[in-house]
Amino acid sequence: MNTNKFLIGGIIGGIANFLLGWLVWGMLLMSFMKEHTSEIGKTVMRGDDDIIWWALIVGNLLFGLLLSYILNKAGVMTAAAGASTGAVIGLLFAATINIFNYAFMNLGDMTGMGVDIIASTIVTGIVGGVIGWYLGMSKKAVA
Repeated sequence: MNTNKFLIGGIIGGIANFLLGWLVWGMLLMSFMKEHTSEIGKTVMRGDDDIIWWALIVGNLLFGLLLSYILNKAGVMTAAAGASTGAVIGLLFAATINIFNYAFMNLGDMTGMGVDIIASTIVTGIVGGVIGWYLGMSKKAVA
């Protein structure tokens, strides 16, 4: 595996994930998700002024690196292959986390959980597509 492609793909993926997360959960689904969060769940959420930005940025970069690593190992070299692989990863990852949270914590209802899984699948598919596009472009540039 090419370390530079992995790292740059991860950074690009992390940035894409951050921006899409802001758009999808921070704007488009904000009201919907609040309606489907339990009262107890609302008490543990940080307000906009209390977000720990370094942790949010590091988390997005780590997720971008995870996707970049998997896509590199899978030999993905196109946006379409990255998007389809990313969507499967997003579906399985989001479903796992949401179902565990639903089992152990009173954070929200099943409707919110389902919407979060669908949104995560779409977002991760797009991020995977961006990384796959980059991996393909960098291969053409080297050739």
